[in-house]
Amino acid sequence: MDFVAGAIGGVCGVAVGYPLDTVKVKIQTEPRYSGIWHCVWDTYRHERVWGFYRGLSLPVCTVSLVSSVSFGTYRHCLACICRFRYGSPDAKPAKTDVTLSGFASGLVRVFLTSPTEVAKVLLQTQTQTQRRPSASWPSAAPPLCPAPPLCPAPPAGSRPKYRGPLHCLATVAREEGLQGLYKGSSALLFRDGHSFATYFLSYTILCEQLTPAGHSQPDVLGVLVAGGCAGVLAWAVATPMDVIKSRLQADGQGQRRYRGLLHCVVTSVREEGPRVLFKGLTLNCCRAFPVNMVVFVAYEAVLRLIRGLSM
Repeated sequence: MDFVAGAIGGVCGVAVGYPLDTVKVKIQTEPRYSGIWHCVWDTYRHERVWGFYRGLSLPVCTVSLVSSVSFGTYRHCLACICRFRYGSPDAKPAKTDVTLSGFASGLVRVFLTSPTEVAKVLLQTQTQTQRRPSASWPSAAPPLCPAPPLCPAPPAGSRPKYRGPLHCLATVAREEGLQGLYKGSSALLFRDGHSFATYFLSYTILCEQLTPAGHSQPDVLGVLVAGGCAGVLAWAVATPMDVIKSRLQADGQGQRRYRGLLHCVVTSVREEGPRVLFKGLTLNCCRAFPVNMVVFVAYEAVLRLIRGLSM
């Protein structure tokens, strides 16, 4: 039941949050954007609405599997821990049990999401390497290739390197091997491990606080609030590693800049200051609230529906 409910909840969530995810990735990987609205306007002006949905097809196809694995792993680990510690999988878990199960859920999903994340980031950022910064917006930092002879604009009508998600994955695998599909996976492990521990722990605590007296579960409004707040808290702790993950995955579209996770952290902080690790934090939190409201409401609704049909 948890695998099915998690799959449906994940699809609903990605449909709501993908445009803001595109803006977030562009802000994190391209220093020339001075802020959220600059990135939104620049993307819309050059690519229209489609620009916000680049690389969407692969996440939609895979997010049901990833979300299913995340929620299913969490519930399965929690049941195993409760059976081992308390003798019953239905026993009330402690906060430590929830945290460990959430952490395991985050680690497991990395093996499925890394290739998808690589394709998504490359598709979301590839147009940035095909055109110079617009003169109508001031650049937030000097471009990496300021001299036109060294970084020429492509001829009008030139085709992008990646035609779609599957073509992107095939190209990366051909050029860089299997290792290329797992670029940034070290940062992804750090990001998802502790963020999913925070995610499920905060959701559990908030649900307990928002459950009316005499009831075993919160109402729909309680689930909406708990899910939205859990998403915000999870992204608040995940954003620093998310920035590094995006930069490692986007690296190599021009000249390769980073030798690994630590080098990327040190280089980014040295060049742009500590604030660079929190690029996209506001956008992540704004996106996380409605997305995770939808995810958890869909998840809980499907669980209740399946339970009702099975009785």
